Amino acid sequence: MWSIFVGMGLVFGTLAGLTAYLILYEEYRRHFAGNLTKPRAMALRAGLFAFAFFFLLSLAAGYVLPRALAP
Repeated sequence: MWSIFVGMGLVFGTLAGLTAYLILYEEYRRHFAGNLTKPRAMALRAGLFAFAFFFLLSLAAGYVLPRALAP
């Protein structure tokens, strides 16, 4: 059962992190036109945070749901 939630966390966490990185990089690139390293670093930090959030949320769901639905 854990492998399902870990797999879901990896898939959805990766999608969330990649989406957050791409969206925020475009926005930060407009605000920091002359410097490209700062927007990349800021967007990467936000993308890693989004990945970690959704991965940990999936692990928490894998812990809570089987116990809540057990008879």
